[in-house]
Amino acid sequence: MFRVISLNANGIRAAARKGFFQWMQTQDADVVCIQETKAQFHQLTDECFAPAGYHCYYEDAVKKGYSGVAIYTRHEPQKVIRGLGISEFDDEGRYLEVQLDGLSVVSLYLPSGSSGDVRQDVKFRFLDQFLPHLQKMKRRKSEAIVCGDWNIAHKKIDIKNWRGNQKNSGFLPEEREWMDHLFDKHGFVDAFRVVNEEPDQYTWWSNRGRAWDNNVGWRIDYHVVTPGLRDKVRATDIFKDIRFSDHAPLTVDYDL
Repeated sequence: MFRVISLNANGIRAAARKGFFQWMQTQDADVVCIQETKAQFHQLTDECFAPAGYHCYYEDAVKKGYSGVAIYTRHEPQKVIRGLGISEFDDEGRYLEVQLDGLSVVSLYLPSGSSGDVRQDVKFRFLDQFLPHLQKMKRRKSEAIVCGDWNIAHKKIDIKNWRGNQKNSGFLPEEREWMDHLFDKHGFVDAFRVVNEEPDQYTWWSNRGRAWDNNVGWRIDYHVVTPGLRDKVRATDIFKDIRFSDHAPLTVDYDL
């Protein structure tokens, strides 16, 4: 079994203080992907940020305290790819890939457009330029797991208050249509939904009101996998017993 965990930490140092790394060491994960580290590598001096038994890679944003992604892998990569080769997005620390034997694993932090039109335009530009990259990945001989915070709830089942959010970033018709094309036209697979088709399965909750207490959430964290992995998905879990972030860790087990 090959276990991959993804978490938007909303600050990796904050998640560490809340016990994330102690929990992680009990999970026997092969790869752990973190998004929104909100730190520079030189600031991560505590030994917890270099977990025993893992090769650790960080891709920071240029702007301090912003964005950033990381990957911990038990298996030494054959290659590490930092960024997409697009400076607008690479400067924000949004993409990190490790290439293992026959498998690539990506930690992705897709832009949010919730702060206004300017950032929504950035998000649309990212989507436009990311799709060709995904198509290239699909043409490789190896399989791929692109996991992380995609900042889009795909279907009505993936968001509690879908009626009231149809004009809000993260549930816009254009964003959902892009996901439709990704899965239906290009053949990528939402690994979670292979084994769990239940409603009320969310990975992010607003800090406003009592969203967490009432499970008023969004499923915006994914493992998006190449078609060859569809039949390899065995189990999945959204861990909610301890709150490390405004997101919950998403675990998927693959038969690899």
